[in-house]
Amino acid sequence: MAVSSRWIGAVRGGLGFLTRLPVGYRDGDWEAFRATPAAFPLVGLVAGALAALPLLAAETLAAPTVALGYLCAVYAVTGIHHLDGVADLGDALVVHGDAERRREVLKDTTTGVGALLSVSITVVALALGGLGLAALPVVAAVGVAIGAEVGTKLGMAGMACYGRAASDGMGKQFTDAATVGSFFAPLAVAVFAATVVWPHPGAAALFGAVAGGGLPWNWANRYLGGINGDVFGAANEIGRVAGVHLGVIAWTLL
Repeated sequence: MAVSSRWIGAVRGGLGFLTRLPVGYRDGDWEAFRATPAAFPLVGLVAGALAALPLLAAETLAAPTVALGYLCAVYAVTGIHHLDGVADLGDALVVHGDAERRREVLKDTTTGVGALLSVSITVVALALGGLGLAALPVVAAVGVAIGAEVGTKLGMAGMACYGRAASDGMGKQFTDAATVGSFFAPLAVAVFAATVVWPHPGAAALFGAVAGGGLPWNWANRYLGGINGDVFGAANEIGRVAGVHLGVIAWTLL
């Protein structure tokens, strides 16, 4: 496959996997996406820009309305399937037992109190972050929303390149296809995105999202023996929340 065709297929595969955008799907797109971690932050640029559209009304509509619009836009663009990772990790977090027991809980389809609490906190935290964005100037708010989305996708690319899979499954498909050296391309994409939103707090949001996504990764390495698809999903959601809040905090302290 030509390099240009592989990149196009990788981005198309990433949009198909990470968003709800009707991009179509072709044979080889999934394989190209798994082998091209740079597609993660590229998808973040697109998803972040689309999710930020309600923030353009921040100076004309009430802040709670804008925050609700941002929350709805995020899940309309990215879908809610990544929240399943938050739910599964929430149940695994509260269970008593060793790594094997926690991995069993991840596969359990029963929704426990840990899942309900973790998803509720994540959604409420993002809504409150959206409320903070609504209080920012439009340019700053949009920069934070884009930076958070790019950063959380960069964190996922980092897990694919450097992570260790705990078992067979979605996570292993990413870690097997990516290499340590392939992280430089997504990092370059993220650095470019950071320069675009600089000196606005979008750069802080990007870094905060990477750090936030690292929390479930670190926990999974300690208590699950590695990462899996649920950890990728949880990192996507937690990273976004951390990025938005850090971006708002950065603007407040400027």
